[in-house]
Amino acid sequence: MELIDLSHSIENGMITYKGLPAPLICDYLSREESKTKYAPGTEFQIGKIEMVANTGTYLDCPFHRYTDGKDLSQIQLEKLAELDGILIDAVDTLSIGKDLFEGKDLIGKAVLVHTGWSKHWRTDNYFENHPFLTGEAVDYLVSQNVKLVGIDSHNIDDTRTNSRPVHSALLKNEILIVEHMTNLSKLKGKRFVFNAVPPKFVGMGTFPVRAYAKID
Repeated sequence: MELIDLSHSIENGMITYKGLPAPLICDYLSREESKTKYAPGTEFQIGKIEMVANTGTYLDCPFHRYTDGKDLSQIQLEKLAELDGILIDAVDTLSIGKDLFEGKDLIGKAVLVHTGWSKHWRTDNYFENHPFLTGEAVDYLVSQNVKLVGIDSHNIDDTRTNSRPVHSALLKNEILIVEHMTNLSKLKGKRFVFNAVPPKFVGMGTFPVRAYAKID
């Protein structure tokens, strides 16, 4: 068995989505400060993180889009873990249509769309003219009853407009989304199961995950 990490590391000051603040990662209690609280030779670090939920590689659930949608605490583990996966090759494709999904066994699977866009991570190019799914593509994915759709791009929707038809359709049908993935090329030609489990937050629709694939 081989595990493939499909997540970006989260670092202090890192911008995931232009216009949203970067995370602040620091000590709440430093090791030096802890020396005054514990026995000699006993030191701890307690960290502090301040960030928006849309940071790093993250999962969207229905509450992100819909007031009455399920939040992270209400999503069953069966929709997050040990999902049969399939990789869709969409490298060098800007507008990803349904033709790339037709004729493939998608029912009940985590569908991961490999665009190669993660090579631009942490650069200005990452935010502009990124690959995205079309409305026809998302309608087809919904019709196939997929469990989750992931992408290694800046957004699963076309951010050149203010509408979000892909988010809207997938989350309305309780199909989860994972964005800002990486290393998808390592899954090419492989059979795998997919995992992307966030903390069990109440009242939260998005949060970072340690997404990974398990290769048979």
